Amino acid sequence: MPDWLTNMEPHWAWLSLGVLLAAAEIVAPGFFLIWLGGAAIVTGAIAWIAPISIPLQLGVFAVLSFIFLYGARRWLKANPITTADPHLNQRGGRLVGEVLTVTKAIEDGRGRAKVGDGEWPVRGPDVAEGTKVRVVSADGGVLVVEAA
Repeated sequence: MPDWLTNMEPHWAWLSLGVLLAAAEIVAPGFFLIWLGGAAIVTGAIAWIAPISIPLQLGVFAVLSFIFLYGARRWLKANPITTADPHLNQRGGRLVGEVLTVTKAIEDGRGRAKVGDGEWPVRGPDVAEGTKVRVVSADGGVLVVEAA
């Protein structure tokens, strides 16, 4: 093990861990690691100000992690994150209400319809090719349609 690592003061290790966890939240967002990073940074600050033993530092980190995570969860429950565009990454959901042209007749409830410059599989009542249909919902990659 490198000499600088074995001689590192514990508060620097906590502060480094906190920064690494915060950076990991940026790389793998999940709104979880940032709170552990905050707990590690506060633990490092406490260890810097008051020289406490390593087991006590671990206990402080555990308690702070619980408090930060619980507090964040309660805050998010009271202040949910809303978006101006609920179908942002749901292309099928964005197509609800659109009128499409059937490119392959819907037979036995299955067919294809033109969407933009491509075709999507559709499910709905049997209709002939060229018929206009309205998208009523999306089921995965399949659009559910009705006669327009």
